[in-house]
Amino acid sequence: MGNMSYCRFENTAADLEDCVHAIENGEMTVEMSDYEVDALQDLLNHSLSIAAMKREIETAIDKWHEHDKKMQEEENEY
Repeated sequence: MGNMSYCRFENTAADLEDCVHAIENGEMTVEMSDYEVDALQDLLNHSLSIAAMKREIETAIDKWHEHDKKMQEEENEY
């Protein structure tokens, strides 16, 4: 089951951090199941895709910060 859209990035970031720690700790072993090896390959492919979208992601984050700042300023006017 996928993540709910309102917490998709939050949940996935936490799971990805867990994967990073597992990789750093050498938990990629020959004892992994076929499913885990396939998932590890998928993770690598998705990571490369995300890295290739770095500029778009940074732009989206910047726009969010600009919008949030504007909303806070408007809230403070009242």
